[in-house]
Formats: sequence, C-alpha cells, structure tokens
Amino acid sequence: MTDTNSEAGLAAPRLSPRLLVPLALISVYLIWGSTYLAIRIGLESYAPFTMAALRFLITGAALYAFLRWRGAPSPSLLQWRNCAVTGSLLLGFGNGLVCWAQQTVSSGLAAVAVASMPLFAAVFGAFFGQWPRRLELTGLLIGFAGVILLNLGGDLAGSPLGALALLAAAASWAFGSLWSKRQDMPEPMMNTAAQMLTGGVALTVLALLNGNGLPDAPTLRATLALAYLAVFGSVIGFSAYLYLLRTVRPALATSYAYVNPPVAVVIGAVLADERVHLLDIAGMAVVLTGVVIITLARDKS
Repeated sequence: MTDTNSEAGLAAPRLSPRLLVPLALISVYLIWGSTYLAIRIGLESYAPFTMAALRFLITGAALYAFLRWRGAPSPSLLQWRNCAVTGSLLLGFGNGLVCWAQQTVSSGLAAVAVASMPLFAAVFGAFFGQWPRRLELTGLLIGFAGVILLNLGGDLAGSPLGALALLAAAASWAFGSLWSKRQDMPEPMMNTAAQMLTGGVALTVLALLNGNGLPDAPTLRATLALAYLAVFGSVIGFSAYLYLLRTVRPALATSYAYVNPPVAVVIGAVLADERVHLLDIAGMAVVLTGVVIITLARDKS
C-alpha cells in the first residue's frame, strides 16, 4: 500500500518526459516496494500506530507550512472534514493496519496482500454505480482466488489476525479512494498535506487507544527507517506518483500495484532473510494476475 489518493498537481518539469517518466517509475517501484521493509525495521523500536502517526504528522505539517508560506489557501471547514474522513480511511486504517500487521507478517507478504486493493476498489465501485465489466469480474475472481491461496500457507496462515488486518487495510484504502473522488477537496498538494495531518491525528488516537507511546530509547536503525518512510516514501515517492498521474496513462501510473509486491519480496529476502514459501509465490502470482486484468480493463474503458 502508498500514502494518499490525491490527484496530480506538480509544476511542469523542464526535463524531457523521456527522462523523467522512467525515473519516476523507478522511484515508485523501488521506493514504495522498499517501504515495507522500512516499516519492519522501524517496528524494532516504535509501536506500529505511533510510527505511522509520527511519519504523517511530521511530513504533513512540513508540507502544510511550506504551502501556506507559498500562498496556498487553507482548506475550508467542509474540506477539512472531507480530508479527515479520507485521511482516516487511507492513512489511519490503511497504512496503520499495515504497520500493525507487520508485527507478525513478513514485509513481502504484506505488500502482496495490500496489492489486493484494486480488487476491493472494483467491488466498492458497485456502491457508487460503477458495476464491474465482464473482464473486470474475471480479474476479481482470479485476484480473490489468489488471496485465498495466500491465506492457506506461509506467514499469513500462521497469523490470521495479521492477514485480516492487511485485507481490512486494502479495503479501507479502496473505499476511501472512491469516496473522496465525490467530495469537495482542496487543491491537490494541499489535499495531500491535509490528509497527512488528519490521518496522523487518527493514527495518534489509535496509538493512545492501544496504549502506545514514544519509545524511551529508539535505536538509530529504527529512527533512520522512520526518516526514510517520511522523506522517501511520503515526499519523493508520492511526488513521482503525482507526476506519473499527470503525464502517462492510468494503467502505467498505477502499475506500482503489481510491481511493488515482487520488489518487496526480493528486498525482504535479500536484506532481511525473510522466507518465502512456494504457496506464497503461487498466491502472489494469482493476485497480481487479477490486478493486471482489472487495471487493463479499466484502461480500455
């Protein structure tokens, strides 16, 4: 899973898209694929909801202050409300539950489970009058068959609560994304800042309800992982994603959904000795096949 669902709004770059598009794709693929291992490392010292709250509160406050300094208007009360709902769904429950689940689930499998988000988006689309077409329905059936495979073996089978949390995170992100598109939201970058701030507040509430506070003596390794999530995952990775949304076709811009999981699996296996079972690989392949079919079907419509 990634940080908000805002639409693009970056200043036009001077460099050629022939150079910037590949760089942006590499950034989204590698950075967002690596954030799952960074979350696992951060959990060595930080409680899950506390870590996520710090990440988004710091990044959101910095971005909000920068935008206000540049003269951007503050969101209206209605827009703050809408950002609070969306930020709670995407970052509070979406990212927060991923962090919580990674206490018992490997970073690679967490990325695979989160990749089921387009499947939930296709299902929730029916509530908003967007009924899945035949090809999308085929992708849904294939994708959810892969989710069942993932839950039959490996880490997810040994951690049913972790598996449930990851699926709930993907569902929350999907519903929040669809809901926000029909609401009055601020301008794109201010929308991002407001969602990070309100999502950070929601995560703080979850941390307090779970009795999570700041660690007494966090390790340098865990703190650097938190800084990586804030700077690279939230700022650089999301900026690259915004540029792709504005520049290339949706199918290419959202291709991170089926590239991040294998990247996360490889990074987790190489750098953290995470074990990957054969049934996990089979489930990942089936889930990603369903996601690719749905993405291509929507791009053709």
